[in-house]
Amino acid sequence: MKLWSALAVCLSGLLLGQGVAAREISADELTKALAKHPDVLIEAIKANRKAIFAIINQTGVEEQERQRQEAEEAAKLAYEEQFKNPLKPAIDSKSHIRGQNTARLTLVEYADFECPYCASSVAVVDELRAKYGQDIRIVFKNFPLPFHPQAMPAAQWFEAVAMQSPEAAWSFHDVLFKNQDKLGIDFFRKTAASLGVDVKKCEADASSEAVKQRISADIDEAIKFNFDGTPGFLLNGTPVRGAFPVEHFEGIIKKLELAEKPAEVSVTTPAE
Repeated sequence: MKLWSALAVCLSGLLLGQGVAAREISADELTKALAKHPDVLIEAIKANRKAIFAIINQTGVEEQERQRQEAEEAAKLAYEEQFKNPLKPAIDSKSHIRGQNTARLTLVEYADFECPYCASSVAVVDELRAKYGQDIRIVFKNFPLPFHPQAMPAAQWFEAVAMQSPEAAWSFHDVLFKNQDKLGIDFFRKTAASLGVDVKKCEADASSEAVKQRISADIDEAIKFNFDGTPGFLLNGTPVRGAFPVEHFEGIIKKLELAEKPAEVSVTTPAE
């Protein structure tokens, strides 16, 4: 190392001047000499600043890579643990479900109608529905974030529409995600009217205690499962935190299929 060599040269002169025989300088001697002559270190740094900066930069790159690998390994272990111990969301007769209750795959989504990442995830969910058909059911839960002013009103109207028609509620859901720039009471009324539900009843139900409790239960569950943003998903109980491409979900599905596949039993023919 250039810095060490420079220090060694400088300190050799100091130590020889103090009667120390010419030989390799030990780490202990170097430490003591630097304590007495800190100016040597400063001069060595000045003389080798480019090498020092290169060393510092390389060390920073190596440390970042170490942290990345450590975080990746921790995430992998957490994923494996969650896969072995799936989370269990509440799903009942009032849940918003697309698909058959007998489906082998259940994708629960915690979403915010004003969140752009949730809007982009609609296409991913639709692609999964198209690919897996009757093998997957989608469960939608409200997770309106406090910094989105229209998220809670949208969730309330969604629940109000659902009280009259589950099918209309899903259409309401689709329209809202396609028109996030229009969210507001007038748009909610107009959309509800276009779906053929009673708008005045929706407006009354949106502010009802029943709707508030329903949304509160969804929020509490999302927080219990450590979702701190949207969208959040549970695929057969395995959490997916954030907006991911369809391939990520397909990877989980393949892992689920492998876990369900019975182990092959090898048959050995006795030797004659």
